[in-house]
Amino acid sequence: MSKGDIIYSSDGSGVNLVKKNKKKPVYQDIVPAQTTLKLRIEKKGRGGKSVTVIFELPENPDYFKKLAKKLKSHCGTGGSFKEGQIEIQGDQREKIRAFLIKEGFTIKG
Repeated sequence: MSKGDIIYSSDGSGVNLVKKNKKKPVYQDIVPAQTTLKLRIEKKGRGGKSVTVIFELPENPDYFKKLAKKLKSHCGTGGSFKEGQIEIQGDQREKIRAFLIKEGFTIKG
């Protein structure tokens, strides 16, 4: 934004022009055959409960949010995508590994 740009219009439209001009970032497509995902179990700081974590994911939040939803459905449990990693409740390593290999990913851990 340069000096003198209009950031809010008081013409009654209620449009914030700064938000309107923002562009959504463009991410590279994820090719499962060329992507290695890493799995681990975490218990620390979770009240003794296990969580399966898929970490060091390539940058593409939309793709991995959808993948997290598929994994939660496949495992029949809860989970989330946050801070660049997918967390699935419980020790689901075997189910997740089988699902991701079927999708074409290479798995470590």
